[in-house]
Amino acid sequence: MDLIYQTHSPYARKVLVLAHEAGLAGQLRVVHQETSPTNRNDDVFAVNPLGKVPVLVLPDGEAIFDSIVICDYLASLDGGSRLIPQGGRARWSALRLQALAQGLCDAGIALRWETVRRPEALRYAPLAEGMTAKLVESYDYLEREADFDAPLHVGHIALATALSWLEFRALPAFEPGRPRLAHWYRSFSERPSMRATLYDGETHD
Repeated sequence: MDLIYQTHSPYARKVLVLAHEAGLAGQLRVVHQETSPTNRNDDVFAVNPLGKVPVLVLPDGEAIFDSIVICDYLASLDGGSRLIPQGGRARWSALRLQALAQGLCDAGIALRWETVRRPEALRYAPLAEGMTAKLVESYDYLEREADFDAPLHVGHIALATALSWLEFRALPAFEPGRPRLAHWYRSFSERPSMRATLYDGETHD
């Protein structure tokens, strides 16, 4: 299988970390592609009409996107099912944490548009403030509510890769004043799956 990837995408890294944790990384050929909403990549558009990574291209040529769907597919293969619980409270807890992590990345990307990516004259400060509030509220929620002691699941992977990306991009810090979250993140970051998939590179708009 080919994983169309970008070394500074939190969504792509989530997929690759899950593949490592599921024992499936050896079945993937990672193909690096640079993408941006303002910088068309025809190779990516050929497999995803949204022009976004990650995309998983199966041996028969079928393409699967986005990261949530790819993780679900990989978790359905032998060795991966434990990472997405099949039912009950454990399932909804894992999927909810994944959704929160996805939202952290979405808010962080939107904040970067309004602070570093969009031309300065076009930036909208109230939107940047709103995205910052989403991040801070989510950090506080995680400190209070997240179950860091549950068996490893897709939500943990999504959260760790999201927090690592926020740190990589120097977005509002999540560790100060949140000892539970900080301790869990630092510990999770030492896992081999995380150390094998470090972020690198810059977005080219």
